[in-house]
Amino acid sequence: MPFKKIKILLIITVIISCSKEKNTTNDTSSSNVWDGPVIYFEKKDEAEQLDKINQDSITENVIITRGNDGGQIFNIAKENTSDKYKSPIGTEWAIGTLDQIDSLIFESFRIAVKPQLVVGKKLVLHLIDDDIYLNIEFKSWSKGKKGGFSYERTTS
Repeated sequence: MPFKKIKILLIITVIISCSKEKNTTNDTSSSNVWDGPVIYFEKKDEAEQLDKINQDSITENVIITRGNDGGQIFNIAKENTSDKYKSPIGTEWAIGTLDQIDSLIFESFRIAVKPQLVVGKKLVLHLIDDDIYLNIEFKSWSKGKKGGFSYERTTS
């Protein structure tokens, strides 16, 4: 009798776990896709991260900058410094372009790309709170503790 109960529990567990599989496609039909004109943003080496000229204010919820401590980019609207595994908070990233959006897999910046190797990669950035998707391509990434970076991104 106990063997039957274990077997039933095992079957139920398998059914439940299979029904919770992660959906790897995105339904962006109600999202805001920014495929407008491209702008260029640059934070020069050793420039002050708190100065607004060194921050890309994409929306009020996402303002991208980088510290001069050798870390990665972060969202100064939601965090004071970068977190290697979570920053920029409020964003997710995928390698690809907007015309591939429904098949892309979005992850944190650090999981999606290795920051030191990001230059030249075509990415899609999802601003989670605003539900906006845009193309972004990094043009530079300073090594050492300089904090410089630049990219081109699409606008609304």
